[in-house]
Amino acid sequence: MDKLYEKGFTQNRELSWLCFNDRVLSEAMDETVPLLERLKFIAIFTSNLEEFFMIRVGSLVDLMSVNEKDIDNKSGMTPHEQLERIFDAVRPLYKKRDQLFSDVEKLLRTHDIYHLDFNELEKNEKKTVQHYYRASIEPLLSPQIVDPHHPFPHLANGVIHIGVMLHHKGHEIFGVIPMPSSLPPVYYLPGAETRYIRLENIALEFAEELFAPYTVQEKVIFCVTRNADVNADDEIFADGSDFRKRMKKVLNQRKRLAPVRLELSSSISDKFTEYFMDKLGISRAQIYITTSPMQMGYVYGLTAKIPRSKQGALTYTKFTPVWPSSVRQGESILKQVERRDILLSYPFESMDPFLEMIKEAATDPQVISIKITIYRLASHAKLVEYLCSAAENGKEVTVLIELRARFDEQNNIDWSERLEDAGCNVTYGFDTYKVHSKICLITLNSRRGVQYITQVGTGNYNENTAKLYTDLSLMTADQKIGRDAAEFFKNMAIANLQGEYEHLLVAPVSLRSTLLRLIDEEKEKGSDGRIFIKINSLTDAHIINSLSEASCAGVQITMVVRGICCLLPGIVGKTENIRIISIVGRYLEHSRIYCFGSGSSEKMYISSADFMTRNTERRVEVACPIYDIHIRERIHRIIDAILSDTLKARVLMSDGVYVKKPIVDEPIDSQEFLMEQAEKNAASAAKTSHRFSLLAFLRRLFGRRG
Repeated sequence: MDKLYEKGFTQNRELSWLCFNDRVLSEAMDETVPLLERLKFIAIFTSNLEEFFMIRVGSLVDLMSVNEKDIDNKSGMTPHEQLERIFDAVRPLYKKRDQLFSDVEKLLRTHDIYHLDFNELEKNEKKTVQHYYRASIEPLLSPQIVDPHHPFPHLANGVIHIGVMLHHKGHEIFGVIPMPSSLPPVYYLPGAETRYIRLENIALEFAEELFAPYTVQEKVIFCVTRNADVNADDEIFADGSDFRKRMKKVLNQRKRLAPVRLELSSSISDKFTEYFMDKLGISRAQIYITTSPMQMGYVYGLTAKIPRSKQGALTYTKFTPVWPSSVRQGESILKQVERRDILLSYPFESMDPFLEMIKEAATDPQVISIKITIYRLASHAKLVEYLCSAAENGKEVTVLIELRARFDEQNNIDWSERLEDAGCNVTYGFDTYKVHSKICLITLNSRRGVQYITQVGTGNYNENTAKLYTDLSLMTADQKIGRDAAEFFKNMAIANLQGEYEHLLVAPVSLRSTLLRLIDEEKEKGSDGRIFIKINSLTDAHIINSLSEASCAGVQITMVVRGICCLLPGIVGKTENIRIISIVGRYLEHSRIYCFGSGSSEKMYISSADFMTRNTERRVEVACPIYDIHIRERIHRIIDAILSDTLKARVLMSDGVYVKKPIVDEPIDSQEFLMEQAEKNAASAAKTSHRFSLLAFLRRLFGRRG
């Protein structure tokens, strides 16, 4: 698949991702979205773009230095050509983001929420801010000049700085002030209204004082984005020392990698610009001027600063994941799973039944062991508490924790130490393969002998993101799946990536090969063939080519691809039978579902894996078959809701552009629909439970009277 681009139905991965992030920004344009939520979508776009530069642009810069003639197999472009296209494509996104930010900020002012520049402050507010600056900001600032005795400083990745061009005794000198991370990002002014100013704007105002007796000729807020793509093949991973220690070195190394982007708060002179270019080793194409904040994490705490009376109109209606209607509260989860498979659908349903099952297993005398793979965890995790409790109760607890979960490395290092201290057996996977699977195995020794209960999910065991991402989690007592899971954990323990499994699909050994076989089986059916795929990204050339061949054979293929999609649908004679939609809404679409065929012969899987080369070749992933007919029907109802979406869904066209779906009947937001269904089901289950409880009480009451 070296020259897939010659077949004419693929597009560049990075440009596809930028189209996805533009879709995120489009949610900030939607006037039906509450204002503070629109502001959050701008913040998400901003953090997404920062990560894109750190990882994707960073990897292309690295590739260009190693092999400048390398050709992208989806677009035929060299690394340099891709970077040129990326830098050009990002510039209009900045303009769109800045205009949207300005529009949303103006609308927020009608609700007495003011994001202010220093010159907008009232006279008394300027005095208040000046007092705050003198007492709380100035003592923590560390201004520095650059001259023969003061070398150019290291500008930390993602840190806001104030840059100044100074004049003194006929010389021009550069000065810099890093904004301390210990300070809050914004200062809220006292008063009934919500009025605030960003700290970098305060520091910018008083820059002249900090550099006296120099004269400030120019000043600007700036932020450097650095390459953060530390490759698993790097020399540091060849070190034979403890893997956790090596990861700590990687985190320190990441802070000092080469710059890939410079953001400026305003235009500066050519001389100042060239100074930055020279010192940072970047081109003019990598410099972006933005009137929006360069770091927008403060947005997520803004709601708490607004009177409760106003929050309802400015935010989404509060929704708390419900206890699933299929799970009876107050009854053993282990026993319920033994009777029937249970499916949890996040964030509409709570993660609590799974957590309760682990908590129960920690003390159940029949439970021998708990084994689990962990990729990302919340900063405060009940799961870890229950796993530690199980180990302290004498259970064998094995935790395979991936220390290279990007940007969660330190969190995972901390949790691994906590788990080890409690007596858990902690392992870290493989040097060149990330363990991305989401699988948990509970082994019991019952009267029937050794029994397994297996949980397989599409998302992480993160109690926070389970309230924000759409994911599926299956809990099953199917012993066929349990035996495969036991074999999987045995293979992970002995570093065997080539294990064989009867039911689970496991990357890198059998996932892609099985998917290609299943696509071929549908291809043999011609126009009677059916494929449905829901994933986050599609880049794997082998799968893309196979889907095109199936389309040419007449197979009807429907795909929901949230983000990157290198396959272009609807191209006559190549992909004309492929339909692709993307959904961006209140929650992050994250579940992975694969369906092949239709009716009783359909093969259905849920999985941790997207159709990306990194997932199929360089990660440990697990896909689990869905055998229970009731669970299959339920997943199909979820699929039907997604495919019926006419508000948040966009259709990918053959030119790579996303367009809105036409609203034929009543407009449908699939996530809103699934929320409403979850609440209705929970309310109905509560009524049924209450009725049975009342009947039981009456039977006991009349039984005693009799």
